[in-house]
Amino acid sequence: MEDKKCIRELREELERKMLCEYASFSDSSLGRDVEEEPDEIRTIYQRDRDRILHCKAFRRLKHKTQVFLDPEGDHYRTRLTHTLEVSQIARTIARALMLNEDLTEAIALGHDLGHTPFGHAGERALNKISPYGFHHNEQSVRVVELLEKHGQGLNLTKEVRDGIKNHRSACKPSTLEGKIVRLSDKIAYVNHDIDDALRGGILTENDLPSEFTAVVGHDVAKRIDTMVKDVIFTSMGKNEVKMSETVEAAMRGLRSFLMKEVYCNPAAKSEEVQAQRLVEYLYKYYLENYEILPIEYKRLVEERGEPLEKVVCDYIAGMSDDYAIKTIKEIFVPVRWGKY
Repeated sequence: MEDKKCIRELREELERKMLCEYASFSDSSLGRDVEEEPDEIRTIYQRDRDRILHCKAFRRLKHKTQVFLDPEGDHYRTRLTHTLEVSQIARTIARALMLNEDLTEAIALGHDLGHTPFGHAGERALNKISPYGFHHNEQSVRVVELLEKHGQGLNLTKEVRDGIKNHRSACKPSTLEGKIVRLSDKIAYVNHDIDDALRGGILTENDLPSEFTAVVGHDVAKRIDTMVKDVIFTSMGKNEVKMSETVEAAMRGLRSFLMKEVYCNPAAKSEEVQAQRLVEYLYKYYLENYEILPIEYKRLVEERGEPLEKVVCDYIAGMSDDYAIKTIKEIFVPVRWGKY
């Protein structure tokens, strides 16, 4: 008598029936560096998604800057809310294109795990001062391959790690699901950065260039809707994920506008210089005082042979904004004597 199939196997069969021919099927994954027994309930990409969702680096994203450093108010984006918005947009596109939604979600949830405190200001500081350079996409891979679980890593599939590594504009993911996340990241940050700038009084809706808003819409919801649907209808039935030339040009135009008016605006970025200096101070301090690093980081140097400069970057990149500020105070601000 034939053995009864487990839920995972039934799910894998369902993927073969429902997903398009260009999808990344769970039962055809390139697998993990360390082979594991398959789960009886979840597919391989569902397990990856869950591992990312439950890891420490993911939880720390809630206290990391997206664009505005330490904004007042509960409604500005953080690195965590950005990640959730990317995931939502990416899953919508993947589902409509009949691609693997679980793989897409796993890549989206993991794409910014390696981001520094203070957003791109922190990243620029580490990239400038470290002899190995620093890029958050590569650090995100380092997080899941090495730093999580006390040096064991999460043992994710090659497809998820490829998507995380290649989510930046200049990179080329090997799967369509990875390409979805790369585009969804842009759609999310262009639109929510506009929304945060409007909320912060940096911009008004009328400031946005009309040649671009005429294409994608005159409010945040409409712009996201236009961009998402454009990706879907442009990519339907093709072995590619892309926008139409018209909508992509409008999105790029809005990003260039943001670069000038928001990302480089003194009112929005007035404290970035201090943030970069803070990160540089921490880097130099831990290089000179290696012995005070947490034990799991010292083991990376002493037992795994990792360069000290990289491990110091690992430690600083893992900090939340608040923890980095607290640490700098503990290092440089004298502690007052207690009451007599």
